[in-house]
Amino acid sequence: MPGVHPATSALLRWFEFAHLPDGPGRTTSVKFHRLAHDLVDSIPPAGGAELTTALRKLLEAKDCAVRAALS
Repeated sequence: MPGVHPATSALLRWFEFAHLPDGPGRTTSVKFHRLAHDLVDSIPPAGGAELTTALRKLLEAKDCAVRAALS
């Protein structure tokens, strides 16, 4: 993604969901994917370090939510 810090771009790959089978895990993951990309699109590049931190924490929340959806 042009203008996006490499660390931010690297984190976005963990929000992909195409590998997940249809079902509650994928449905949950899609929501986090959209939010992650919305954040990257709406926060200026100057917010780089904080944006990267926000994405790391969102990723942790996504992992927990997907596990909860599958249980």
